[in-house]
Amino acid sequence: MKNKVVQSVSDLKSIFKDKQKILAGGFGLSGSPLTVIDMIAETNVKGLHIVSNNLGDHGIGLHKLFIQGQIEKAIGSFFTMNREAVVAWSEGKLDIELLPQGTLAEAIRCGGAGIGGFYTKTAVGTELAKGKEEREIDGERYIFEKAIKGDVAIIRAKTADRLGNLTYHTTARNFNPMMATAADIVIVEVDEIVETGELDPESIITPHVYVDYIIQTAYTKAGDQYVKA
Repeated sequence: MKNKVVQSVSDLKSIFKDKQKILAGGFGLSGSPLTVIDMIAETNVKGLHIVSNNLGDHGIGLHKLFIQGQIEKAIGSFFTMNREAVVAWSEGKLDIELLPQGTLAEAIRCGGAGIGGFYTKTAVGTELAKGKEEREIDGERYIFEKAIKGDVAIIRAKTADRLGNLTYHTTARNFNPMMATAADIVIVEVDEIVETGELDPESIITPHVYVDYIIQTAYTKAGDQYVKA
């Protein structure tokens, strides 16, 4: 079977194109593929549609792509931690599609499962429901949310074997596993790469069939900070 380990993250630059929809895992910086994002920041790609819980933090993670003007649209839940993004939205310089966090997660899961969308009571009667189909089911109001799929998913895991079977560390299981199922190309950044057969099958969360490329992270965590080696 194919060894999916890539020796240099720079070898993946050609994958990224203008106007792509990119699914980026993480909550804050936890579970965020920082090394891959740094590489995208070194390219000239622009007009990106980013699906992520947030847009990074203070010059690290997706915030780098934002301050360089590479992001055209952000789809996610928690953008208020990035004041510049909110200002850019208010000035019409950044398109933001705000989704409740559970709705975002379920929309991505549906994208990976081949489901076109789902009905939810969350956000009924609010600004977020404007323009969306509404229907009554068993006396309750629901709105329809379309599934989300991406051209590329960039995710973070704890350990990968050379085939691409993945385990995750605690909160890195936020959006990463479902994003791995919902994109045409999946790139995973990991803390550790082991030989095929070394992972306990019961600990594998993402099977190798979803993964296309594996890269070792260039970051370590020191306290609450992520430090590049």
